[in-house]
Amino acid sequence: MPGRNETPRAGISRRDLIRAGAAGAAALSIGAGRAPAVQSSGPRPVVIASGNGNRYRNGGDEVVVERAFRMMTEGKDILESLIAGVNITELDPDDASVGFGGRPNADGVVQLDSCCMHGPTRRAGAVAAIEGVRTPSIVAHQVMQVTDHHLLVGKGAQTLARQLGMKIEDDLNTDRSREMWLEWKRRIDPGHYLDPKKRAAAGHAAGLSMVRDGLIDEEEYYGTINCDGLNANGDLAGVTTTSGLAWKIPGRVGDSPILGAGLYVDNAVGAAGSTGRGEANLYGLCSFLIVEEMRRGAHPRDAAMTALSRVKDNTVEKRLLNSRGLPNFGLSFYVVNKAGEHAGVSMYTTERSTYAVCTENGPESVAMEPFLEGSASD
Repeated sequence: MPGRNETPRAGISRRDLIRAGAAGAAALSIGAGRAPAVQSSGPRPVVIASGNGNRYRNGGDEVVVERAFRMMTEGKDILESLIAGVNITELDPDDASVGFGGRPNADGVVQLDSCCMHGPTRRAGAVAAIEGVRTPSIVAHQVMQVTDHHLLVGKGAQTLARQLGMKIEDDLNTDRSREMWLEWKRRIDPGHYLDPKKRAAAGHAAGLSMVRDGLIDEEEYYGTINCDGLNANGDLAGVTTTSGLAWKIPGRVGDSPILGAGLYVDNAVGAAGSTGRGEANLYGLCSFLIVEEMRRGAHPRDAAMTALSRVKDNTVEKRLLNSRGLPNFGLSFYVVNKAGEHAGVSMYTTERSTYAVCTENGPESVAMEPFLEGSASD
């Protein structure tokens, strides 16, 4: 992987470099002398991500989608470019939903999950419940590259990282993540909840109360960044990485590292990834469903709405329903097809609900589309 930040050449802006890289990559696919803005014989390169993909820089000059797009259009492998992008959030302690400083589990231990898929080679790799490694996406990529397996978990994933020379740390908490864990522990007072069901309910309620009180953002409660891309050759790839549900039961694994749930890529069709309540996504393997809907001709938006409709219909437990009888949780999908059309849809949205997009025009935040009106707590 390249260094954390790269300095542009003197006298040339970073946006000019992005545009130049995109133009060069497009020229390779459409022939010299034709402007990339009017190309018709090849796709327009694009990188999309969840909202945090256009928010964090880890002290550098680029956001996630910006770095991924630049590297991709400069000729770097598409998946390696996306992983280099999400490394920004994994390493940035200000993003408390991913990597270093991510929300720990109920015991105060940061356990991370990640999955990646490489469309051109039809290969994938993933890790789950890995501890001590700030960049689980790199380990997931190595699972794909150097093993015959797709998913390694826990100590096995950490051992592979150590064997590959990656740094293993004793604790990935920051002062802030530890402070919020202690506040969560104070609110649930687990000694009063001997019944496992009551204790789990108390933990969930305490977490949501901290969201309502403004101590943490809802995105940080559920965690995760998903990032997907299409290059000028028409190749697709994706990566999802997360610290998982805040203060989860130790060992809990959600949708992020599971093929077909947290991420799915078919190089002939498109890519889809998710953030939000992983258990709801796992039940329907929604990223796979979305790609299959696109295979049948659906636009990325419509394919994702189909998945959210199925999630709504399958949500029947009273504890998961609000006063309107609708899901009381958030779930979002980020989708791009082979033609470069993309969408970001969510069960519910607020004025802050956006997804990140980068083209030759640079990074931008685009409003998510809601499946249901109102909010999860109505």
